[in-house]
Amino acid sequence: MPATSAHDDQDRGPFVNHEAALAFLNSRTNFERVRQDRIDADEFKLDRMHALMAELGDPHKSLRVVHIAGSKGKGSTCEMVASCLEACGYTTGLFTSPHLVDVRERIRIGGDMVLREIFDEALARVRDAARAIEKKLGPATYFEILTAVGLLIFAEQAVDIAVVEVGLGGRLDCTNVVQPTVVGLTEIQLEHTQILGDTLEKIAAEKAGIMKPGVVGISVPQTDAVLDVFRQKAAEIGADLRILAQDIVYSCRFEAAFGRGPHPKVCVGEEGKGFEHLSVPFLGEHQAPNCGLALAILCELRNKGFELPERSVAAGLQQTPRRGRLEEVHAPPRVIVDGAHTPESVRAALRAAGAHLKYDSMVVVFGCATDKQIDAMLDELVRGADKVVFTRSTLNPRAMDPAELARRFAEREDAPMALVEQDPRGAINAAARAVGKHDVVLVIGSFYLAGEVKGMFEAKRAGAANA
Repeated sequence: MPATSAHDDQDRGPFVNHEAALAFLNSRTNFERVRQDRIDADEFKLDRMHALMAELGDPHKSLRVVHIAGSKGKGSTCEMVASCLEACGYTTGLFTSPHLVDVRERIRIGGDMVLREIFDEALARVRDAARAIEKKLGPATYFEILTAVGLLIFAEQAVDIAVVEVGLGGRLDCTNVVQPTVVGLTEIQLEHTQILGDTLEKIAAEKAGIMKPGVVGISVPQTDAVLDVFRQKAAEIGADLRILAQDIVYSCRFEAAFGRGPHPKVCVGEEGKGFEHLSVPFLGEHQAPNCGLALAILCELRNKGFELPERSVAAGLQQTPRRGRLEEVHAPPRVIVDGAHTPESVRAALRAAGAHLKYDSMVVVFGCATDKQIDAMLDELVRGADKVVFTRSTLNPRAMDPAELARRFAEREDAPMALVEQDPRGAINAAARAVGKHDVVLVIGSFYLAGEVKGMFEAKRAGAANA
């Protein structure tokens, strides 16, 4: 199953350059690029990851870790927690996925991507460790290798704390080798059903697998069925489960502010001990519980001895990078990218854009993978877009044919005008021709598409700067 290449036969020692390092990494099986129906759930197990970390000397065991799982919002929560910790003076490692433009976005310290030299050196060591266990346990995957690289770098850079986002599921995700200081659980939705299970309860059981005995686990409000699963798991292993708005004081209200419009502010924790009326840094009311969870995690870290003054936490929240969350990547015309790739997240992105971005008309550039809930996302586009340009990411082998998307879209009653472009550059150019100076272009449907568009504009700016 795992891919191999001539790069696997490279001599031991450092990579000759960064391109060689990336070539080795990209030669490994990457489940992010494989259709769900072609993935064997038995591929997910922790034996190889434990062995890989042991071969490296178990560097992760020296780390204090915030470990966060969930279906939606886990990346946003990780970003907020890390930004607040950094603002309070802690050297913070952040491991997230996927990336938009550069793979090193997944491994950050103090908000910055690790240097190429540090990344390449750690990758070479992980490559050699992976080879040492390969005969017994098989080739390590893309994500296993990246996770090992991140944990190794965080340990060797002696970060004060690492914030680690689960990749897929939780129980058998390779990040689950860490021993967390605190665990966070974001909203559970139906996702990756062919791997995680076809009910919310089955998916919740996989996510709950990151809870550990004696460790506080904090969840956003969930359905009763999901909470029942979480509570059962916590009772089985002796974890301390706390639910936002049930076991932890949590409230949210909307407040208008100049230049931003109505936005949520949240209060978390007991008066005098928690955080009061802090503005959610991301656009959209759906981000309020994620912000509440981030602040509840910080409250628990206070209990563990971290000094987290409210003023510094508030500043950290507002400095949280948007990275693919209604992020403006170009103007004029204003081009906004968002990694929304489920019906719920597409709906939330469209609603947040409507509530917080001033525009006369919105042109949506949309592309998605073939194994997503396509028809439900198209229904959301009918309700929220004024015009649509269908395209496909050139970086995603699972990308849907844009002509087929347009055909299915046209079958819907009241569907707005739609165009088809075969690549993102053509789609952005078509959208730019269709908008006026008071309009906005919103790119959604796929992290690959959002990243490719963002990368196009970064390359354009770099070229202009070097001209």
